[in-house]
Amino acid sequence: MVESLRIGCLYADSCSDEQAAAYDWCEEAAGTVERCSLTAVAPEAFDVLWWHRDDEFDPDDLPADAAETLRSAVESGSGLLLTLGAMGAVVPLGFETVPPDETGWEEISEPTGPLWKALYEDHPVHAEFDTLRIHTRGPGVTVPYARYEGVVPTRGDVLASTARADTDAVSELSTIAWHPGDGQVLGIGSAVSFLHPTHDICQRNRETLVSNALRQLAGGERSPLLGRPNDAGTFGLARDRLATDRLRPNYHVTPPANWLNDPNGLIHWNGRYHLFYQYNPAGPFHGTIHWGHAVSDDLVHWEDEPVALSPSPDGPDRDGCWSGCAVDDDGTPTVLYTGGREKLQLPCMATADDDSLRTWSKDPENPIIQEVPREPQVLSTEDWDGEFRDHCVWREDGTWYQLIGAGIEDGGGAALLYESGDLRNWEYRGPILTGDRDTAGTVWECPELLDFGEKQLLHISNYEDVIYFLGTYEDGQFDAERRDKLDHGDFYAPQSMWLDDGRVLTWGWLPEARDVSAQWDAGWSGTMSLPRELSLADDGGLCQRPAPELRELRGENVGHDVLRLDSERRTLDIDSCQFELRSTVRLDDADALELSVLETPDREEQTPIRYTRRSEVSVDRSTASLDERATSATQRMRVTPYDSPLSLRVFVDGSVVEVFANERHCLTSRVYPTREDATGISLRAEGGRATVASLDVWELAGAWPRAGTDRVSQ
Repeated sequence: MVESLRIGCLYADSCSDEQAAAYDWCEEAAGTVERCSLTAVAPEAFDVLWWHRDDEFDPDDLPADAAETLRSAVESGSGLLLTLGAMGAVVPLGFETVPPDETGWEEISEPTGPLWKALYEDHPVHAEFDTLRIHTRGPGVTVPYARYEGVVPTRGDVLASTARADTDAVSELSTIAWHPGDGQVLGIGSAVSFLHPTHDICQRNRETLVSNALRQLAGGERSPLLGRPNDAGTFGLARDRLATDRLRPNYHVTPPANWLNDPNGLIHWNGRYHLFYQYNPAGPFHGTIHWGHAVSDDLVHWEDEPVALSPSPDGPDRDGCWSGCAVDDDGTPTVLYTGGREKLQLPCMATADDDSLRTWSKDPENPIIQEVPREPQVLSTEDWDGEFRDHCVWREDGTWYQLIGAGIEDGGGAALLYESGDLRNWEYRGPILTGDRDTAGTVWECPELLDFGEKQLLHISNYEDVIYFLGTYEDGQFDAERRDKLDHGDFYAPQSMWLDDGRVLTWGWLPEARDVSAQWDAGWSGTMSLPRELSLADDGGLCQRPAPELRELRGENVGHDVLRLDSERRTLDIDSCQFELRSTVRLDDADALELSVLETPDREEQTPIRYTRRSEVSVDRSTASLDERATSATQRMRVTPYDSPLSLRVFVDGSVVEVFANERHCLTSRVYPTREDATGISLRAEGGRATVASLDVWELAGAWPRAGTDRVSQ
């Protein structure tokens, strides 16, 4: 209930039946309610204002003087609740630059209501609810709505999406908070209609939700906006709210909250390492991509920076600022990225405004390439007029070169080459390499060309795997001599950084291996791989090693010189879900050696890593988690023949297991143990004996200033 509040209930010309039903309830619940015309309201007479509207917003219903009165009142400290169609007024009221892009009427066919974000579980409006899924409207009615779906607000923060029965409609953003000036605005754009009866539970939830909103707005209590943090304190608050999640990686690069995918714009600038990444401020799901930003002085310890790039409401990147790279243009840090709008995706550019790389100015001529090439014909799909995106840019002999990933009609993927003298005017040269659809994928994303002198490496991401080609690149053509996967597990869209000492470090996106609802409940999704040093081996193959800088994270150590293993399980004297393990193993007459991590004492949950006589390393996830929302699929990779010793390095960090074998082969897995005692490590041989010639396990510290460290058991 909202007793003791003075509430001004707003309308345009007259109250509709829906408005009357809502305001009648409010009067019964609060006792002091006055219905006011928008043109005659005196905001200072009320503790809070509520505009409930059962139709799409019509700008004619909000005269300029009424908009100014409400805007001034809110900026001076008043609270305003906008429900259903009234949320469409946030732009003419001056609180937002992007209006809800989905408005109208919808038939409710199943219980529907807010899908609350875990990051805001303690928000005052969510008080009294013990679930994130709050059904406020039952089936059988047609009701108005206003939501963000293809775009997100630029000034507001998403508190909730939409829950439909057992389905999480994560992209239907229904509940938004704004903090203009000293006041607050809350929009609840759907499933809070009052006119028609509904299920008792839905009715109670609706009344509790609206009562909480009115109380919070009237009391002036402000909950931080965490979707786009812009200072260390707010970043730290977001991380602290998620720090008790044992599954959240702690020494990998992660977003403060919400969503992360591809690494972007890797650059060493002004003494600092900058890693940008695909970020969705609206929640832990892929949509309306921005560029998140993390910085480091040592490639080990990281700090959050404000969002670097956001979609421009009227620009070619309105629907997303997608993957791209960073270059030094004669002293000016410059990024090239893919902008998306409707069914077009085209290259865009921005330049840094300062050496901190916090703010960027987009080129007024964006997109800098106006259309997709015609030869070969770029693949058109239901989603895009041309599958044409992602950028790798380098300079050679005064000329800029750019690779863009694509799909080809009646073919497979391709890496398309462009040339430019100034980064702005580009001439198309054609594909440097195309692939067979059946073996290399329909579309090639995130192409990158790396020059190792004797050989060049081209890698592409084909929706499932990261395929690399080793060979020679000359005169706009790539001659592939070797081909393999960069990683055989949950790893995608890598990008590299050249260091001053000549090394190449590569990061990849580690996507989640659990369903959308599990990601929503966690409040975060996605992490970066550890930085990997790439180089050529003496035999011309590719080497991949964990960056040596990671040793700085090492803490307590447990080591063994030699372990002789048989079928009896050997448990190590260490319990952790945040460690590095290094060993050299040999199969004597055993069929396999098993290293089990994240193991409970009764082994109900465990993640076995097996090395077999078939020259295979696998990560078995069939018993990794009791959570049915997590995948149980086993992942495998071929390695050096079994009759040679195997060098094995394993990094475990919450839900991440990264395996490096012989500095050549990588397999990354995502696993989600549910039990707090899933911290054990054990070894055994299968079908004979095996030898571990050396073994070390180190506890690893966290990479973030305010990340939780209490999940590491001693």
